[in-house]
Amino acid sequence: MTVPLVAVAHGSRDSRSAATVRELVEVVRAQAPGLDVRASFLDLSTPLVTDVLKELRDEGHREVIVVPLLLGSAYHARVDLPALVAEVDGPEFTVSVSDVLGIDPLIEAVALDKLSGTDLTGAGIVVSAVGSSNAGANSAVADLASRWQAKLGVPVSPAFASTAQPDVPAAIAQLRTRGADRIVVASWFLAPGLLPDRIAALATDATFVAEPLGPDERVARVVLRRYEAMRLVAAAAVA
Repeated sequence: MTVPLVAVAHGSRDSRSAATVRELVEVVRAQAPGLDVRASFLDLSTPLVTDVLKELRDEGHREVIVVPLLLGSAYHARVDLPALVAEVDGPEFTVSVSDVLGIDPLIEAVALDKLSGTDLTGAGIVVSAVGSSNAGANSAVADLASRWQAKLGVPVSPAFASTAQPDVPAAIAQLRTRGADRIVVASWFLAPGLLPDRIAALATDATFVAEPLGPDERVARVVLRRYEAMRLVAAAAVA
């Protein structure tokens, strides 16, 4: 049997989020005909990742690869997901977990394309992201902002929806002091939901607020790359 791919997202009380994840999984399926690709969630949305893994086990699969649909390696990737996988993983049913999607050049290109057509003359860009208690995850977003600043030639600041600083008002104030006449908000979110809505609500004076990444074929390509990389690692471990 081909090793199934279980894509796992965080989950949300906002139905738009789960719908977008399912659309992305459909794009992944279209790019990999014959591969068993299933959507799942850590919490709040269904089906839960543990239920999908048990279903695959009961169908007779011996091995599964989980790809976290997460843009940062923080608590959900480091703690929540391993704990859930451990509930199902065992000698007769092996669950391997790939790297998160993370800050990948293809995904960066999607986020930048969401700004296409927007006049950046005199603008400052807020790169909006979730925020984490993990300093490394926040630093990765700050590094992304620095790269965009060098690439686009305008001031760019990260801003976080929760947990970390700067928040959106602080980031906008910082950009104003750096000479930005207008504010453009970029999205480092995979899907719409409560946190992207919070970002938009706080950026009331922004001239443009980008949509989340969504079910873009380039995001799907990264999902498959993470799957394939983990498949090779798992095969080498057996050999």
